[in-house]
Amino acid sequence: MNDEKNNAEQALQENCSDNVAHNAAQPSSDTSCFAADDFNYVIGDNGFDIDSLEASNSDAPIFKASREAKKKQKAKNNAAKLRSVLWIIVIFAVSILLAGVILLFAVEYLGITFGDTAQCVVEIDKGMGTAQIAEELENSGAINSSLMFRVYSRLSGKDGSYQYGVYTFSNELGYSDIARKLQEEGATAKSVTVTIPEMSRMDQIMDILEEKGVCTKADFRNAVLNGTYEFDFVKEIPEEEVYYRFEGYLFPDTYDFYCYDSAECAELAILKMLENTNSKLTPEVREKIKASGYTIHEVLSMASIVELEASAYPEEMPNVAAVFYNRLTWDEPKFLGSSPTAEYPFGNGRYNTNAPDGTEGLPPGPLCAPSLNAILAAANPTENFSATYFVTDSDMKFYYNTSYSAHIKTINNLKAQGKWLG
Repeated sequence: MNDEKNNAEQALQENCSDNVAHNAAQPSSDTSCFAADDFNYVIGDNGFDIDSLEASNSDAPIFKASREAKKKQKAKNNAAKLRSVLWIIVIFAVSILLAGVILLFAVEYLGITFGDTAQCVVEIDKGMGTAQIAEELENSGAINSSLMFRVYSRLSGKDGSYQYGVYTFSNELGYSDIARKLQEEGATAKSVTVTIPEMSRMDQIMDILEEKGVCTKADFRNAVLNGTYEFDFVKEIPEEEVYYRFEGYLFPDTYDFYCYDSAECAELAILKMLENTNSKLTPEVREKIKASGYTIHEVLSMASIVELEASAYPEEMPNVAAVFYNRLTWDEPKFLGSSPTAEYPFGNGRYNTNAPDGTEGLPPGPLCAPSLNAILAAANPTENFSATYFVTDSDMKFYYNTSYSAHIKTINNLKAQGKWLG
């Protein structure tokens, strides 16, 4: 037995020796001939091909990949958390906004006020739609938001059911009460058609309104002095300087005025005329006025002079306006020299623009109700027009000159021809 055992071991050793010699020339995966201590490999990405010593002294790819994967996962987790926080913030902000809108609508709908209670007179003309009615309600102070009232009218099925007339609302009324009054209490107040001619003065307007039965002169004067009218140009009027607060601001036109109550109808008449003036002061006109360096009050004052000088001759109005503006640039005393201004019966001569006792520059305010053509001419006079004098003949032909001597020569020629107006 011992001999057989020895022979077997010897044969195994010889076989291993042969394999060692063979592997030296050609590596083999057969490791059965090596002891455990003979292994010098560690598990790598590609099998048993990384030296254990090198593996211990370097960052193994498997560990590097693991760290990168963890970083990526952490970044994803952070991004997810950030998105969650952002969504929470958005939801919170939207919730606050919605709550604010709901609260605002509730306050508006219920007519809750945080100031003094006021009565608002609203005139609803025949044929007005809900959108226009809502604007009138907002402008008068009866409501704060025309948009909300329109939404309420549409959702409540009341859109298109409101009646025309004159209403008095308290600013404490809620939407439902306002809508009910508009549906059930349409005024059938008597109205009258009134024409305010161009070039009318304030005292003439009062005479017309009293004659037509709209209001008394006393109620009209009181409405002029004490009425509140929310227009930007009204706030610019130098009330301490002018004779009549709204002289030149009540646009000449044909109107339908209510005539059921003198005091209230006086205010409504003034409001309607001021609204008409405001509509003529378009953004384009306002931009021209702003560019000119003059105020709306000054331009209306000039427009009234242009109206007095060239009424019924709109094609000449821009030239006439240019002449007077040129005179405002004189180094010598800046008398406009407009003859009609001397005829203005109020203001103790302060509206007279003629030398030597008149007012230099523009008068304190308008002298009459100017037409749209006069307003446009005053806002946009003829450019590069150098004339500083003009005169008309008996045929209402206009002559322009750049010097006083030429002006006098023109007048003498007209006298010789028998066309001088004198």
